[in-house]
Amino acid sequence: MATIRDVSKIAGVSVATVSRTLSKPDKVSAKTRKIVNAAILETNYKPDILARNFRTRKSSTIVVLVPDIANPFFSRVIRGIEQTAQSLDYAVLLGDTQGDRGRESTYANMVNTSQADGIIQLDSHNPFENNSNVPIVNVCDCIRGTDMPTIELDNAAAARKMTDYLISQGHKNIAIITGTLDSTITQDRLSGYKEALKNASIKFNPNNINVGDYSFLSGMSATRMLMKYQAPPTAIFCMNDEMAIGAIKQAKLMGLKIPDDISIAGFDNISFAEYCDPPLTTISQPAEEFGSKAMSMLYRVINQDGAIKKNTFLDFELIIRNSTGRNSHD
Repeated sequence: MATIRDVSKIAGVSVATVSRTLSKPDKVSAKTRKIVNAAILETNYKPDILARNFRTRKSSTIVVLVPDIANPFFSRVIRGIEQTAQSLDYAVLLGDTQGDRGRESTYANMVNTSQADGIIQLDSHNPFENNSNVPIVNVCDCIRGTDMPTIELDNAAAARKMTDYLISQGHKNIAIITGTLDSTITQDRLSGYKEALKNASIKFNPNNINVGDYSFLSGMSATRMLMKYQAPPTAIFCMNDEMAIGAIKQAKLMGLKIPDDISIAGFDNISFAEYCDPPLTTISQPAEEFGSKAMSMLYRVINQDGAIKKNTFLDFELIIRNSTGRNSHD
């Protein structure tokens, strides 16, 4: 079996140069990389990754904590993480926590045991309450009151934008189906919704808030309840597209026409949003960019590569489709 010394001899460079080419190729000239890689192919040398990781105390692996791996939005974020991780020679381990703090802690502890170099957290919970030195980046549903770098949307502004649009279509009785109330995303979007109503001098009605769990079924259940009111809403704003598609399904089962009888809007712009019947009005947010930027930022945190920006906000866009229209009830 070929050794690193065999590669060194054929390439005509030192063992240290071969090692550097394998571990930090950006620190080696393109000419040297080409020579060393040719020697590796010629000798069929297989580097001992475990031994190298033991020496460097790095695993070249990161853990992504995902509250719900089945959520289509999170799958796009993970795609962005994976693509950038591969370009940085990092492997990605997915931890589907399902909101279970014990499961989250088990995955997160892989950093403390040197099985992973850092964490990308997609939930609004700090798995390292007493350890601020662990490399971690918080994305999407962000934690307040910590020093960890975050990448998020201005969710209050996005919800305000959607609510403003529905108001512009003549809707005053606008219901909202939220996510779990302990989520910062839910709190921020609810804040934006209320602010838009206040700016339009529309009285806030607590009965128009229905708590969901981001699932298709919770969208159906909430809509069924909302439409039984004596004065049912003329528009429903759902905090994600899955719940909105569930709301459309339930409205149809109740014999309602969309958007003639009820306007329904979502959030995320998942791939299904454009193809449901009718196509869904929603807020588009750059899921893959969330993932890519998170991985790039975590890489810099792990390698202590300069000052890290604490809060990064990405852009959103209001996408108007046929699930919403003018209020025909007044």
